[in-house]
Amino acid sequence: MSDNVLVTGGAGFIGSNFVRLLLESGASVTNLDALTYAGVAATVEELNEYSNHRFVKGDITDASLVAEVIPGHDAVVHFAAESHVDRSILGPMDFLSTNVVGTGVVIDAARRASVPRFIHVSTDEVYGSIAEGFASEDAVLNPSSPYSASKAGSDLVALSFATTFDYPVVVTRCTTNYGPYQVPETVIPLFVTNLLEGASVPLYGDGRNERDWLFVDDHCSAIELLLRIGVAGEVYNIGANQQLSNRDLTSAILELMGADESSVELVADRKGHDLRYAVDSSKIRELGWAPKVDFAEGLERTIEWYRSRTDWWQPLKASQ
Repeated sequence: MSDNVLVTGGAGFIGSNFVRLLLESGASVTNLDALTYAGVAATVEELNEYSNHRFVKGDITDASLVAEVIPGHDAVVHFAAESHVDRSILGPMDFLSTNVVGTGVVIDAARRASVPRFIHVSTDEVYGSIAEGFASEDAVLNPSSPYSASKAGSDLVALSFATTFDYPVVVTRCTTNYGPYQVPETVIPLFVTNLLEGASVPLYGDGRNERDWLFVDDHCSAIELLLRIGVAGEVYNIGANQQLSNRDLTSAILELMGADESSVELVADRKGHDLRYAVDSSKIRELGWAPKVDFAEGLERTIEWYRSRTDWWQPLKASQ
């Protein structure tokens, strides 16, 4: 593993879990995060307990700051992004700025500083809704929301640096993550914390929308593997092949939390809501990676984390 890693977006959900993995392996981590809605100051406070963690508050679109921070690192792992689809519908321009322009700023600075490894973390949503089968890495990009379109754009920016400059970029596209330290806006932490507070849970449309659920630790282990042995210029899908509809997900959460269907509030579907995401992750599995946490175990662990960490999520909900 690289000894000195810059992680962008390391105060967010997936980023902070990955930073913790690196820190516990002994690597030194510089964590660059703007601490917007998805980056949590309380998470940074926990990470600062590690002597090998350095936090820098800043925006990835700030070219001067990024150029100052990046030199001297062995690798950059780029998580920082505007990432909530609902927010992208309300304010798409922030997503285009951060996800496309910001990615360009970070990767260009890394190239100019001759950082020898760059991981660009993306999403399966760039493929759009998959009617049947599974999207491979060479599938046509067909994003539906401003969020997924901005991530597709960022993927193309990253890959262009591999083609034009022979810069060692690896792009990852992962399925839907869940686990600790996820802000209570997305479905699992929102539903769990609502139920803990005695509130209802809002289910979009008819609940048929299907996602492949991957526990965050398994995503982090995949990125760590690709940081070591991923082939430069390649794209790797990361998925658990644990497809579940939102209706079935809701039922699983209700059962584990001792609630019933009376807690479900049916709400109007989201604009442009993709029906099904599914990726073929055989490429990374050929490198020896496989998810270790099945959905039943992961969901139970996630619920227990939110039960025990009201100190972390209650202030976030109170500020919404």
